[in-house]
Amino acid sequence: MYVVKRDGRKEPMMFDKITARVRKLCYGLNELVDPVKVAMRVIEGLYDGVTTSELDNLAAEIAATMTTAHPDYARLAARISVSNLHKNTKKSFSEVMTDLYTYVNPRTGKKAPLIADDVYEVITKHKEILDSTIIYNRDFGYDYFGFKTLERSYLLKINGNIAERPQHMLMRVSVGIHLDDIDSVVETYELMSKKYFTHATPTLFNSGTPKPQMSSCFLLTMKDDSIDGIYDTLKQTAKISQSAGGIGLSIHSVRATGSYIAGTNGTSNGIVPMLRVFNDTARYVDQGGGKRKGSFAIYMEPWHADIFDFLELKKNHGKEEMRARDLFYAMWVPDLFMKRVQEDAEWTLMCPNECPGLPDTHSEEFEALYTKYEKEGKGRKTVKARDLWEKILESQIETGTPYMLYKDAANRKSNQKNLGTIKSSNLCTEILEYTSPDEVAVCNLASIALPMFVKNGEFDHKELFRITKRVTKNLNKVIDRNYYPVKEAENSNMRHRPIGLGVQGLADTFIKMRMPFTSDEAKQLNQDIFETLYFAAVTASMEEAKKDGPYSTFKGSPISEGQFQHNLWGIKDTELSGTWDWEKLREDVVKHGVRNSLLVAPMPTASTSQILGNNECFEPYTSNIYTRRVLSGEFIVVNKH
Repeated sequence: MYVVKRDGRKEPMMFDKITARVRKLCYGLNELVDPVKVAMRVIEGLYDGVTTSELDNLAAEIAATMTTAHPDYARLAARISVSNLHKNTKKSFSEVMTDLYTYVNPRTGKKAPLIADDVYEVITKHKEILDSTIIYNRDFGYDYFGFKTLERSYLLKINGNIAERPQHMLMRVSVGIHLDDIDSVVETYELMSKKYFTHATPTLFNSGTPKPQMSSCFLLTMKDDSIDGIYDTLKQTAKISQSAGGIGLSIHSVRATGSYIAGTNGTSNGIVPMLRVFNDTARYVDQGGGKRKGSFAIYMEPWHADIFDFLELKKNHGKEEMRARDLFYAMWVPDLFMKRVQEDAEWTLMCPNECPGLPDTHSEEFEALYTKYEKEGKGRKTVKARDLWEKILESQIETGTPYMLYKDAANRKSNQKNLGTIKSSNLCTEILEYTSPDEVAVCNLASIALPMFVKNGEFDHKELFRITKRVTKNLNKVIDRNYYPVKEAENSNMRHRPIGLGVQGLADTFIKMRMPFTSDEAKQLNQDIFETLYFAAVTASMEEAKKDGPYSTFKGSPISEGQFQHNLWGIKDTELSGTWDWEKLREDVVKHGVRNSLLVAPMPTASTSQILGNNECFEPYTSNIYTRRVLSGEFIVVNKH
């Protein structure tokens, strides 16, 4: 039996070589990891003419299936895969980037560079320092699930073959953000490579490429309640989805079923057929060309006359033409509705075409307008508020949606409340931003890996402060370097410059500190972590404003009047930990301004936490052993603590 080497040579099969290769990669792992066991199972799968690459893949898959015996098997699987990738790729960062830059499409024979001109220029100019900064051994720090995720979607490929190593990707991302500010490039690379933080998935996909679309989420409102408005909005969602952005769309202003259409003297078909079109767009235009599915969240207020149909859209039974199951749904709930539910009172459904202004008002103003329309008898239908409430709960039990967001609270506590009424959140509900027909709100995200800050059983707040400042400055550069799929997104992002700092691995941090997830000391640490995060972000944003001036709509915002986020919730500075000097920061902010309207947004970190091997965002562990099905395959996840 023969085996085919990477350079095409044939060699007789030697079983000892397989065992030796696996054994060599077991250094430092638990003694329960048995290289002979893995090698024996690899030998069972041999055939004549197998390539060494295929042998490595087989060995890695076999080791991964043994994860339930000991979590270190997943590390062994990753080491085999990484070692295989290293043997199949070039070592030098600048050489790999040259290959990507000089790529020629084999079908058309035309140049199709995968790296942007300005980025490539910087790489060639500084190649010595960039090449020597990279530490390839850090690739061996990924677990199997994380590495496979990188391999499936993140590492750039040439003709379907992976060209980059994980360290190359991190350096590409760093250069894409900072260009010729080499000190910042090296610092960003170091921190990402040591797994202190990660930029969001679209930043990792696209930074340094000819179309660097690095933002994660986009929030839209309907351009207009007309054919032009609806299809213009549809085109926007398609362009955003194509560039790997997730979408939150508010449809409160779209007229209800049976509403009169002046242009045709006909009546409207309502939101269901319209949402089926959006549903098919989400399916057709996936993110970044097959890297992940297009995802839209649709927001609606409970007074809309089509609300009962809206709640049925995701259900698995019923008429097919009344369903749009690939979208996510969210309620944008005014306080008045909850009051009526509490009082078991009546609730009136209305059409936004017949009762204008409801989506554009909140709190007392909304209540006044809504009750005025009720008195004037403009409603379509009156129902018991609790009947609608039960329908919402029933839909949540069956489908997991709609998400519940509270319109009045969101508007009263937002630092963007000086811009107008906020109409929705985004796909994963971590940011609340102002949208209008000429502004598509955007958010650039990064998440900080909290377990990295546990040193000798203590949590290092000073280090968290330092790294949060670095990440805040990075995200400001991302806003400036970003490619915007639609003009309206650029308008919004340049005016308000919102950024989203999140966390991952909070549950891992508690475990490392030996704190039960629901204990009082865990609650206290959680508050202290987020206080440090917010304080560092405001500080960095204020320092950026000293340099470049505050964001353009800063005047009139709560923070311009010295109101921090916790103050809007009625929490005084004195109720906080006392570690940080909020009073001094307040003076600086009022004097110099801040560069960003929004700063902290704890996002789900679904893919990036897999890569870094942390538990998702601030969630508890769902179980100590479970299987996750994702695009790159099915993986056993074991609580490694």
